[in-house]
Amino acid sequence: MTTTAPQLTPEQVKRYSRHIIMPQIGSRGQRKLMDARVLVVGAGGLGGPVALYLALAGVGTIGLVDFDVVDLSNLQRQVLHNSETVGMPKVESAIQTLNRYNPDVDVVPHEFPINSENAMDLIAQYDIVVNGADNFATRYLVNDAAYLSGKPIVDGSILIFDGQVSVYEPGKGCYRCLFPEPPPPGLVPNCAEAGVLGALTGTIGSIQATEAVKLILGVGETLTGRLLLVDALNMEFRVVRARRNPGCPLCGDEPTVTELIDYEVFCGLAPAPDQEGVAAAH
Repeated sequence: MTTTAPQLTPEQVKRYSRHIIMPQIGSRGQRKLMDARVLVVGAGGLGGPVALYLALAGVGTIGLVDFDVVDLSNLQRQVLHNSETVGMPKVESAIQTLNRYNPDVDVVPHEFPINSENAMDLIAQYDIVVNGADNFATRYLVNDAAYLSGKPIVDGSILIFDGQVSVYEPGKGCYRCLFPEPPPPGLVPNCAEAGVLGALTGTIGSIQATEAVKLILGVGETLTGRLLLVDALNMEFRVVRARRNPGCPLCGDEPTVTELIDYEVFCGLAPAPDQEGVAAAH
């Protein structure tokens, strides 16, 4: 990724000094971060630590998609919000928090549900997508829209004590390579039904933020082609191969998914405006 960001100011040199002294980043890499545009789907459990660490890293533009409001039950895990912002739209609460940490960052609110009508236009505005949605309709929608837009996606999910993260780059596989179709409705509970360890959102969200930063900088080996599985109860980390599937309905040799579809019907769900997943994501 090239950079058009201006030279760092003395204040920015001091703020990002621990990045600048790293040979993998330096001042040029920091300017890449300041040039980058990352879309975070969900300002909840995963989107919170993702957005927080991207803002601290100096990522110049962070888009937040969420149309939910802060609920007291969110505060067990959602670090962008606090007791004083209960009842406030999550994107507003998130902007307040992120601006306190780093006023250099432009946080762009998208206070609406992402759907098949707006997803392509929205994703086109960003370089990278980080998905923190906890329902299958949004997960498949974001995966398909990112692939069709030619944008890399950092995907993460959590439930109870378990989490997983992967990176999908165009031409190197997608979420459907592993899971061509969603499970039957009711087979897999969501976080509201089964619960989630609050600290695990920080673990998985931090890994997602790390992968996004590596993609921006073009350094290291990302989780592209690999799926990281985290068992926090036994504190075990396992990596499995997640290669492109030639039979994938989206990115395979003979794709059958060539445009966005009705994902609620595809996942066997009726749209639920008060469901946390599309809006708040874990």
